[in-house]
Amino acid sequence: MQHRCEFFENIRSYVADFMGISAITLRKFYFVMYHRLFDIENRLDEAMFLFGGRQVGKSTLLKERFPKAVYIDLLNSELRNRFQQHPETFRESLLRFPPETLVIVDEIQKVPDLLDEVHWLMVNKGLFFILSGSSARKLKKSGANNLGGRAIPETLFPLVSAEIPDFDLERAIQNGMIPRHYMVANARNRLKSYIELYLKEEIIEEAAVQKVDDFIRFLEVAAISDGEMLNYENVATDCGVSANTVKAYYRILCDTLLGFEVPAYRKVIKRKLTKASRFYFFDVGIANYLTGRHHLATKTPEYGHAFEHLVMQEIVAYLGYKNSEEKLTYWHTYDDIEVDAVIGDARVAIEIKSTDMVQTHHKKGLVEFAKEHPNVKQILVSRDRVSRRSGEVDLYYVIDFFKALWNGEIV
Repeated sequence: MQHRCEFFENIRSYVADFMGISAITLRKFYFVMYHRLFDIENRLDEAMFLFGGRQVGKSTLLKERFPKAVYIDLLNSELRNRFQQHPETFRESLLRFPPETLVIVDEIQKVPDLLDEVHWLMVNKGLFFILSGSSARKLKKSGANNLGGRAIPETLFPLVSAEIPDFDLERAIQNGMIPRHYMVANARNRLKSYIELYLKEEIIEEAAVQKVDDFIRFLEVAAISDGEMLNYENVATDCGVSANTVKAYYRILCDTLLGFEVPAYRKVIKRKLTKASRFYFFDVGIANYLTGRHHLATKTPEYGHAFEHLVMQEIVAYLGYKNSEEKLTYWHTYDDIEVDAVIGDARVAIEIKSTDMVQTHHKKGLVEFAKEHPNVKQILVSRDRVSRRSGEVDLYYVIDFFKALWNGEIV
């Protein structure tokens, strides 16, 4: 697999030389080849809040899908400073456009006061808006105008398998699915920059914590327990802060879209169930870097954690893009029997194993869950390349599972 990645990197270099452009520019062209599945055109009405982690591709998507829109980039410090000091200038700059003109405001959380102007322009001039950003936290904290409920909140996730031609499972598990990270053979340096620049900047900019060093230590501890049940007291002990501080830190990660929680399934039939949620960083590459998981080897616990994270990440994105109302949970009993993912009211149960040879004991959690929920669809996802049905359980090779998921055959 490594040779294959190096081969494509060499091909890109040759093509870049032939075209007389840099390899970086070529990678930008290559990125456009990813067809994002998020049907943003069909979701847009009068207004939309489009959120997503840093570098997941929000700006690229918006420019690609709406090339004729009026585009305002608040990353431009000169423009941002002017609108901060004189918000009315924002309104004045848009008065000349006719009704139903689409205006895209990128990084809206940097100047929340502009939302008052946006609201006025929607009501009085009939303009349409897409307001994108990497965090809703600052908007909430500032008490910013929510546009009277006119703007629908949406999320753009990292890449998913169905968006990538010739999807490379091992590269995804190692690098994660943030576009700039997935597209290179070794993303370690990019991940390092991402953690040190973007994540720290995000937290500092949000003014969310008093001691940034404590929060960075928390990130490392949180990554170690990525995908496990939340235990605030244990994490607090490892970080040297209070349990309440840890709770607040986890909330910051979720509000800034750096992570997500999967709550516990709580419908008790016979067995007593745990109630703690599980936490995952929004991209497996982030968790890998924070835990020092480099060059993951198959058949190791570290690889198994990353494999599970990637599959969960894909399920979360699918439910988000399909606007599914069915909740994602996990099932864990007090005697440590579990199912990694339960969709809806026990409609689908999914167990995730990184094994390349599924055996009877791998199905234990699904079998026990089905005893209490006999109508559930049982699925086991693994690296076993022979997809098949074993008893009441559908065994999917992970690539086959991803295809079935996005074809609407799972949920």
